[in-house]
Amino acid sequence: MWPVGWEALRHWGDDVTRVEPLTGGVANDVWSVRVDGRLAVARLGRRSDADLAWETALLRHLDQAGLTVPAPIPAVDGRLFADGLVVMTYLEGGPPGTPADWRRVAGTLRELHRLTRGWPQRPGWRSSTDLLHAETGTKVDLGAMPPEGVARCRAAWARLAGRPTCVVHGDPNPGNVRMTADRVALIDWDEAHVDVPDLDLALPDNAAGLDDRAYDVAAQASAAWEAAVCWDDDYSVRRLAEVRAV
Repeated sequence: MWPVGWEALRHWGDDVTRVEPLTGGVANDVWSVRVDGRLAVARLGRRSDADLAWETALLRHLDQAGLTVPAPIPAVDGRLFADGLVVMTYLEGGPPGTPADWRRVAGTLRELHRLTRGWPQRPGWRSSTDLLHAETGTKVDLGAMPPEGVARCRAAWARLAGRPTCVVHGDPNPGNVRMTADRVALIDWDEAHVDVPDLDLALPDNAAGLDDRAYDVAAQASAAWEAAVCWDDDYSVRRLAEVRAV
C-alpha cells in the first residue's frame, strides 16, 4: 500500500519500490526509488501540470543537448509526470570544493544559458526585470516586503534591464551540484525560470571570471532575488542586508 500521493508510482510499472527519503526542501517529498532495478529519484509535490510540463521539457532538452541533469524517466504510457510526481535519473557525485571546481560549474551554467536563449517563461513566474513593475510572481510578493527593501531590490535589478534572457538555474549552491572527475551535474530545478544570466554567475571566488563591475551587478541582483523569493525567513533577511541602500 503506497502512502498518500505516492500511488502515482504505479504509472511507472509494477517493479517500482521506494528506497529512502532524500533532501528535497520544504515544497517536495523526494525519495530514491528503484524502477525496473535501476536507481532513480522520485519527487512528489503540488506544482501545476503546466509548471511540470515546462520543467520536464526543459530537462529533456538539456539532457538531449549533452548537459548532465536529472532527466525525466517516462511512465509506462510515456508521460513525464503524473499526479504531481516526476521520476528522474539518479546522479552520483559530490559538491564543488575548490576554485577549479567552481570554474567548471561556471562553464556548465554558461552552457545552460547558451542552450536556452529565447526559452519561454515558466508559467506564473516573473523575471527580476519584470519585477521592476510587477508586484508578484509565483514565490515573489513584493507587497510583503518593507517598501525600503523593495526599492533596494529594484535598484539592483534595474542594472540588468535590457539584457538578453535565458533559463537560469536559480539556485546553484553546492548542494545542487553533483561533480565527478569528468562531468558537472546540476540538480534541483525548483527555482529555474527565465531571467538575465547574471543571476547564476555570482559564484564563489568569482569563478565565472566577471570584471569588478559585472560581478557587483550579478552579486547585488542575486542577493536581491534571493531576498524576494524567500521573504521573510532568516536567510532572506540576511540576503537583503547585502543589497545596498538606494
